[in-house]
Amino acid sequence: MTGNTGIEKRAQELVAKVDSLRGQVCSQILGQDELIADLLVGILAGGHVLLQGLPGLGKTMLVRSLSRGLGLEFRRIQFTPDLMPSDVTGTQVIDDENGRRAFRFQQGPLFGGLVLADEINRATPKTQSALLEAMQEHAVTVAGTTHRLPDPFHVVATQNPIELEGTFPLPEAQLDRFLFRLDVTMPSVEAMTQILASTTTGGESNVSIHLRGDELRELQGLVRRVLCGNHLLRFVAELVLASHPSNPGSDERTRRFVRYGASARAGQAIVLGAKARALLAGRPAVVMDDIETNLLPALRHRVLLGFEADAEAVGVADLLPTWRANAKQRAS
Repeated sequence: MTGNTGIEKRAQELVAKVDSLRGQVCSQILGQDELIADLLVGILAGGHVLLQGLPGLGKTMLVRSLSRGLGLEFRRIQFTPDLMPSDVTGTQVIDDENGRRAFRFQQGPLFGGLVLADEINRATPKTQSALLEAMQEHAVTVAGTTHRLPDPFHVVATQNPIELEGTFPLPEAQLDRFLFRLDVTMPSVEAMTQILASTTTGGESNVSIHLRGDELRELQGLVRRVLCGNHLLRFVAELVLASHPSNPGSDERTRRFVRYGASARAGQAIVLGAKARALLAGRPAVVMDDIETNLLPALRHRVLLGFEADAEAVGVADLLPTWRANAKQRAS
């Protein structure tokens, strides 16, 4: 983005709209400022986001509010065990027009700008897999015909913790399609008090439209023009490889607790998220803080831990400091 005053000015105008949207959403979804910022980064980076948390924390309201503020058509799919793939993607129906019968494709709820896949892990793996082509190719294929999805197209899925009954853990291929996995935590006492006060008085809130779909596409294009130095790219590559127990330089805890490390998509998610954060901060180039902020959201759902990790309550967050230190040493 450097060297072009017109592009920089346009970027500032669009970023100001995003900042205004974030402020309005934060004033309505209380106690989740960091979550809102991370979700916006994921969307500006052009990716899909998985939200994990208990029911009743405002996930649906958050996604609906962002959809309106970003100028995207909102669609909500409630995933249940009896949901079929055609209920998501759409199906062929018979039309009788002018006495002639013909098949016509009837779009499913997946044809939206921002699709909320609510409680995605309550659906069977067969139905979960119906999202794979849509999330990767932005298209669905029904009866041999490929149908393009709207542009922009984003999926924000919610997931109950896998300890709850009646859930089907998402397969690794599905998880890998999500740019970030963000954990929705309980708000503080102060935020909870405000939530109780604002939601029990009969007041109604609504987010205004801050962007249009074409402006969001423009912003996503600007994200990819943000510069990222080779030393930062090398750090990300080294860190992704450090998560693999088969890597010759992996540490003892990684070999003990990790079954499979992160994919190349994890590195792409880290870099794109860092570029989005730099753009929102008004910087033409990525800095190390932008990279490190994305590490856990990009890795926590892509690294497959073993039984020993479960037994000793070791998570990706516990292993990440060692990977980071090893990556910095090797990249220097």
